[in-house]
Amino acid sequence: MRILRIGFVRAGMGLAFSPVPFAQTAQAPTSAKTHAASPAPDLSGVWYIREYATRSGSLSKEGPPFQPWAETEYKARERAKSTNTDPETSPDPTARCIPPGVPRILMQPYPFEILQARDRVVIIFEYQSLVRHIFLDGRKHPKDLDPTYMGHSIGHYEGDTLVVDTLGFNDKTWLDSRGLPHTDALHVVERIRRVDHDTLQDEITIEDSKAYTRAWTAQKFYILKPDWEIQEYVCAENNTYH
Repeated sequence: MRILRIGFVRAGMGLAFSPVPFAQTAQAPTSAKTHAASPAPDLSGVWYIREYATRSGSLSKEGPPFQPWAETEYKARERAKSTNTDPETSPDPTARCIPPGVPRILMQPYPFEILQARDRVVIIFEYQSLVRHIFLDGRKHPKDLDPTYMGHSIGHYEGDTLVVDTLGFNDKTWLDSRGLPHTDALHVVERIRRVDHDTLQDEITIEDSKAYTRAWTAQKFYILKPDWEIQEYVCAENNTYH
């Protein structure tokens, strides 16, 4: 049974993206003379987070290496959430339809679909109908990025792994549902690969020298849902959960 959503309707996806063949099982030639560039790994499909029910949207198993102010802020958010269960006055930004940002968007209990094209990877999130573009055409991050909720993402393939570099964030989001803070210095690097046909792994490295004393890494896993389609999700101002 799919999870209840706010105002959802069926939405068919008809985007014209070139399919990327899944890695072949046959062994590649060992001769250097016959070596050719490996095809991009197939990461396409509809995916759903595997451990949401047991981890409650948490990014870190243990407390990350906080700067003192960030730890104080985190504890204040935890207290506020535990004493305030009213969605209309919740301290959680997503309760006000603010986009969750990266990496929190990857931990929502809603599916997302990965589409691969020659010059980019597009991730369509059911949650808030958000779309993320990961550019693969060799461009660099713009020097003067306007801060956004989802940041600016560029990437490249390393063997069976998509490496994604994202920065240019504002400071209006939480890193996870528990309230991990960050600043506009946030830099997220992901290594996304298909562990097996039905399992996707995202290794997420967080770097934010204003909020943490060093970079730290978390892992999330996702299960392929071949029979699911992305549905429409509408989050309007002042919308509340019931």
